[in-house]
Amino acid sequence: MYVVHDHAMTASGFDSDAVVRELKDRTEIIDALYRFGLGQDLKDKDLFASAFTADAELDFRPAAAKWGAEPPLMSGRDTITTAILGMFSGRVDTTHQVTNPRIAIDGDTARLTALVEAQHLLTADHNTYALLKNPYDVALVRDGQRWLIHRMSIDNAWYTGDPTAIFAGRRHSEP
Repeated sequence: MYVVHDHAMTASGFDSDAVVRELKDRTEIIDALYRFGLGQDLKDKDLFASAFTADAELDFRPAAAKWGAEPPLMSGRDTITTAILGMFSGRVDTTHQVTNPRIAIDGDTARLTALVEAQHLLTADHNTYALLKNPYDVALVRDGQRWLIHRMSIDNAWYTGDPTAIFAGRRHSEP
């Protein structure tokens, strides 16, 4: 599931062109996840959508199961973009921090493992929040000079706050 190789680079240190190509690929691969996070934070539809293939899948079910939610599997760039940004725009402020990226490249496909800390605050009341620490498992494909997310699964290591208020749009205590 996660990238757990005991080293980062596969290109030989003696082939400088291969090393440069691999470093460029690694930068573009992590940039896909940065576009995903910053696109949400800025509510920038084009930036957010630029992270995904047209037929992408986003699976938030493993994370949501930790607090008892059962969201659907999201399929298709347009569906993902509309669902995520529609749920947050004008209602939830977010910040995403991406750490610990591990990457495995196989030709025109890649796997990315990362930890993402995602802070979600109700716009109208920043005292209502959910802070999530989520392991991400991401499959990507090459698209010319950049990489796009084809499949993303988001799990949850821990959270604090009230995720149901953020993701369901209401507090536990509301009917």
